[in-house]
Amino acid sequence: MAGQLRIGVAATLVIAVLGVPAGLLWTTVAPRTTYVIAGGKAILGDPESKTLIAADGWFAVLTAAGGLLCGVIAYVLAGRLREIGLLAALGAGGAAAGLIAWWVGSLIGRSAFHHQVRTARDGVTAKGALDLHAAGVVIAWPLIAVVVFGLLEALDVARRDSRGRAAAGYAGGGGPGQPD
Repeated sequence: MAGQLRIGVAATLVIAVLGVPAGLLWTTVAPRTTYVIAGGKAILGDPESKTLIAADGWFAVLTAAGGLLCGVIAYVLAGRLREIGLLAALGAGGAAAGLIAWWVGSLIGRSAFHHQVRTARDGVTAKGALDLHAAGVVIAWPLIAVVVFGLLEALDVARRDSRGRAAAGYAGGGGPGQPD
């Protein structure tokens, strides 16, 4: 049990740290929303803009990809290590990675945007900092990681079971080249 706990804690920390590059990548690929400064407040420059939705979508795609990668790697390692610790790490570490990615991504550019809102004259446009408006996408990482791990494990069990049935139904004895 202590070994599973150590593996789980170590894997959780490794997965959580992956949230930093995910957040940085999110700030690179996600579109920024344009705001118009009016009376010291930021107002959407184009109320029909899809950039807020696109930023959430990019976050979901990036964190889902992180979850997919972590789920596959955990499955590969599960053959040598204990599965329970890795599975718990996928959930806890994935949740932490999603929250860290959100924090890192929304932190970059935030103070410059707020400074510009406070100091710019009316009518000036500014690109806003990223933020999530559909906070539920934060669970994409742990959800995809656990589902991928479970699906790979189920496929492996089904493959092993089908091999076991074929071998049990074989009437030829010990196998090819061996006497009956």
